[in-house]
Amino acid sequence: MKDQLENVLAKIGESYRDNIEKESRYYVEVDIGKQAERLGYSDIKDRYSNVFAIVPLKNPFPGMTVRIDGRTFVDYALYDSGIAVPGYVAKDAGLPHTPFVPNHSMILNFA
Repeated sequence: MKDQLENVLAKIGESYRDNIEKESRYYVEVDIGKQAERLGYSDIKDRYSNVFAIVPLKNPFPGMTVRIDGRTFVDYALYDSGIAVPGYVAKDAGLPHTPFVPNHSMILNFA
């Protein structure tokens, strides 16, 4: 399961690699469970359904945005790829990470 979760998180980072800016206030959410399902990892799909990775963006995507209080992301972990995940997901994955330090207010982009 740990290897599968690592692969899912790596795939999310790769998908947005050219659009990630770690310090950005703009971000999109990626459902880890849905990404696991796309990769054929049905055994972790349910465990991480409706659990979101945060992908900070260099530039906002066109479309609807919502301002979110940065304190929402307490206990999130930041990976070298630039994506952030809830602390318990980071613990499950066992990958090296640092604490995610969000902006005071973040802007969720719906892409």
